[in-house]
Amino acid sequence: MKGISPKEEAVRQAIELLFFAYRDFTGEADQILEEYGFGRAHHRVIYFVGRNSGITVNQLLAILKITKQSLSRVLSQLIDEGFVEQKIDDHDRRRRLMTLTEKGANLDALLTDAQSKRISKAYADAGTDAIDGFRTILRNIINEEDRERIEPFFECDT
Repeated sequence: MKGISPKEEAVRQAIELLFFAYRDFTGEADQILEEYGFGRAHHRVIYFVGRNSGITVNQLLAILKITKQSLSRVLSQLIDEGFVEQKIDDHDRRRRLMTLTEKGANLDALLTDAQSKRISKAYADAGTDAIDGFRTILRNIINEEDRERIEPFFECDT
């Protein structure tokens, strides 16, 4: 592209790499989800309910940043088909706590395994020194108000 600085070119390359990486990162999972009649919204719900067992609807809404109506549609299907269950909170009967059923945990494992293999290979190919830099860049792409959500996981060993 004519007239752009090397810095802007590097940023554009990063954007392009993110587009391709996201396409390929989600591609295998999309194929698995299609077998169930699910889409990426279902995957996100399954992932975050699995990662945060006992999460409330409001907490999930805050993570996903989607409307209650959108979540309701996806969550209803996951509950009806036996992937997610809701229980009333013993301390606050107005709150419903969500967990994955065994069926949901199995699907989560299947989806996560496919994506974990891709990330693990990329980490192995890049080397240990690159991992921390990559994680720092991804963390800094996330909106500041959401970074605290991932802080407990950010400090884990690689």
